[in-house]
Amino acid sequence: MSLAFNARQKLDLIVQVNAELLPDYLLQQERVVGAMLDPNKLKSLGSGSFRYEVTSFKVFQLQVNPVVSIAVENTENQIRMKVTDSHLEGLGLVDDFDLTLDAILQATPNGLEGEALLGVTVSRPPLLNLIPPKILESTGESILNGILLGIKARVGKQLVQDFQNWCNGK
Repeated sequence: MSLAFNARQKLDLIVQVNAELLPDYLLQQERVVGAMLDPNKLKSLGSGSFRYEVTSFKVFQLQVNPVVSIAVENTENQIRMKVTDSHLEGLGLVDDFDLTLDAILQATPNGLEGEALLGVTVSRPPLLNLIPPKILESTGESILNGILLGIKARVGKQLVQDFQNWCNGK
């Protein structure tokens, strides 16, 4: 039996200084992705492609270590990230695992707007057969919301700081 859960987060961030430079900043893919995610767990694989070790977490005594491949593309005034591949490291109890991410960050005249949808589909490990599916799904949604809130906090703090550093270096 497979379990599926997802979470969505929106971002509306006012940038008061140099907001007109945000479209150019968003073109700096490696810099932007590194400011949004933990740079210690991020590896550039070439133009517009990254490998990211999602922060590990524990679910009902199982240590979960997702690793994802992320494709990044720029379109007018925005950067978009999508997971192209995902797997779990160190957890042989799961037959299938699929993590999806579709995130957009867009420069506006007032700052940044964004939205991220994060989802997981995974087979239910035999170890968790006694736990009702609704409890597993609500726990999964809570974990995904926590991950998105962490990214949102990084954008609000580190990405904005990195943007200002980038502006000062120009």
